Amino acid sequence: MALSVVFVCAMILSFRVLGAFALSAIAFSVPAVAEPVTVDGLGPSAYTAPGVFPTSVYKHYYNSPTATSAQPQPVISDPVSHKVYPLELTDPSTLPKNDTHDPHILPPKASSGQLLQSAFAQILSIASSPSFGSNNCARCQAALQVGKFLAMAAPEEGPTFAVRVCEHFNFNKDCATQYGIFQLGSVITQVIANADVGGLDGQMICSHFLSGLCPAPTTTPLNLTNWFAKPKPNPLPERKKPSGKRIKVLHLSDMHLDPRYTNGAEANCTSGLCCRENVFNVQSPNETVFLAPRYGAYLCDSPISLVVSALKAIPVLTGTERTGFDFTLYTGDLVSHDSENQLSRDYVLYTETLLYDLLKRMLNTGPVYAALGNHDSYNQAQDAPHSLGGQLASQFSWNYDHVASLWEHEGWLPQSAVDLARSHYAAYMVRRTDGLRVITLNTDLWYTANYFNYINMTNPDVSGMLRFVTDELQAAEDAGDSVWILGHVLTGWDGTNPLQNPTNLFYQIVDRFSPHVIKAIFFGHTHEDQLMIYYANNGTTMNAQTAQAAGWIGPSLTPLTNLNSGFRVYEVDSSTFEILDAHTWKSDVNSFPSLDGQHAFGPTYEYEYSTRETYGGSIAGWGPNDPLNATWWHLVTEAMEKDPSLVTTFNTYQGKSSVRSPPCTGDCIAAKICYIRSGSVSLAKQNCIAGFGSVQ
Repeated sequence: MALSVVFVCAMILSFRVLGAFALSAIAFSVPAVAEPVTVDGLGPSAYTAPGVFPTSVYKHYYNSPTATSAQPQPVISDPVSHKVYPLELTDPSTLPKNDTHDPHILPPKASSGQLLQSAFAQILSIASSPSFGSNNCARCQAALQVGKFLAMAAPEEGPTFAVRVCEHFNFNKDCATQYGIFQLGSVITQVIANADVGGLDGQMICSHFLSGLCPAPTTTPLNLTNWFAKPKPNPLPERKKPSGKRIKVLHLSDMHLDPRYTNGAEANCTSGLCCRENVFNVQSPNETVFLAPRYGAYLCDSPISLVVSALKAIPVLTGTERTGFDFTLYTGDLVSHDSENQLSRDYVLYTETLLYDLLKRMLNTGPVYAALGNHDSYNQAQDAPHSLGGQLASQFSWNYDHVASLWEHEGWLPQSAVDLARSHYAAYMVRRTDGLRVITLNTDLWYTANYFNYINMTNPDVSGMLRFVTDELQAAEDAGDSVWILGHVLTGWDGTNPLQNPTNLFYQIVDRFSPHVIKAIFFGHTHEDQLMIYYANNGTTMNAQTAQAAGWIGPSLTPLTNLNSGFRVYEVDSSTFEILDAHTWKSDVNSFPSLDGQHAFGPTYEYEYSTRETYGGSIAGWGPNDPLNATWWHLVTEAMEKDPSLVTTFNTYQGKSSVRSPPCTGDCIAAKICYIRSGSVSLAKQNCIAGFGSVQ
């Protein structure tokens, strides 16, 4: 039965096919040829289609279906949508470039919270991914890319993200305190959003802030083309003739007033700033090991009793009770070493107001030329470059405006310098009537702890501060004036504090304008008595002939950490503004506990040493009125190489003769000499043995 049905169907199909061939043959006079069926049940082995499109296939066409110049374009009606599709859809002469009509579905926009969750999940995935192998630097920068996306797309989640990552990877004991929205979280969010985290910025962030996950990059080569308006004069202008008159200049640094200092609190705490109510020693959490003395201790900042005692001693010891100083240098850091969660704008403003007022009233001095320190800001060490633009550029103006107004109130600065300080990171230039120009810098802008410095690090002068100092030095050179430069964070020594690219540029600026314009440079920050020499040609050859300028690093008033309290006075020629001697005083902090329980005596400040007398005996041919300039200091380092006892002496004075200063022996001897000869990070890293920079 089944075979019969198949046979009948095959026959019907054969007849229809043959009929179509026959019609085709009649219509077009082309014979349709069918070969004899060779296999039972099949049609012919070949078939030739008609040459003309069968118009009966569709009822309507957009063109002539029988024309041979183009393909037929039938009119198609959709039985479902009842839509007639237009010719434009298939017209070969109007091919579409892009489909803009049909929906292309995207995922829903993620909320800020979802972005946070996703970003954190990606961090965990990157941390555990085997694709990075042992390349932790690439892993770190990939993680920063995730953080950058979140910081730009949902900045309000940035601080929470920072805290969560910190806690997961145990970067800090108290992540919420350090990186929350009210501490450094907002700063980090800004920086990651603006930094090139896949480039040098990211490498430096991973190197400095994230446990050295990236190796420290080398110094970026400088392009000084067009940086200087004029070449260095050759020959140099004739040296000014000394006046024979000496003026006295006081150098104070790093007072670090602690208005929260608590007498009798733990002075030997094991974390945080000691001599505070909230600290203790883990070995004796319920009983104070060492009661905080009234005048301070080695692990504490300065109580106001110590600050006032020092200011009372200074005029008496320096012989300026009646005359006062010609002027005073203050190289930064007024505020105590509080943790981020204990700081505020008002705390900074309070300290600035109190200490500048004390300096004015107690020293009977000429003007005080002050630079901001890294602790003289909130958040601590943070200052943003104006190049960020908008409100981010002016976010620290509250501080610049305040100190500029205080300096104006005290009568220390002319209006031009006040205006400059307000607009230029509290840095300014003062042209004194005696021919000396004083230029101050905000060295937070090259300090490693300032997160904002990790934006666009290939540019050594993102803030414009070094452009400012270069232009001021050029103006001084043109006018034949001498210049003193002061800041807070030093440019070199052991290279652990500043960034390499901006300090490398500063070094070249010093070379260009020394020794004929720049007569001295002053810093603070380390709390220690140190010195640096700047040489010509980036220190390629270091000798007495190539030594260009000296950088004096002033001792701190605060004892923190393990240091005595001290200050310095310079004797300066009133015409050349070269330093002829430096006198340093110190107070033995180890003796402070014995002053408790009585009111007859306070701290004793005593003369520590004369720089000329201490080191000058080893310098042949240097007269009593010859300056203690860079050449002299290089000769001192040569004497140190021959007589290591001079380095031992230098090491003792570095800690202001503290009983807690470690001795300098072995590799330390060569290291100290090398640090003195290193005015930039690059030179210190390139030439010196690491690990001997501090006596704390």
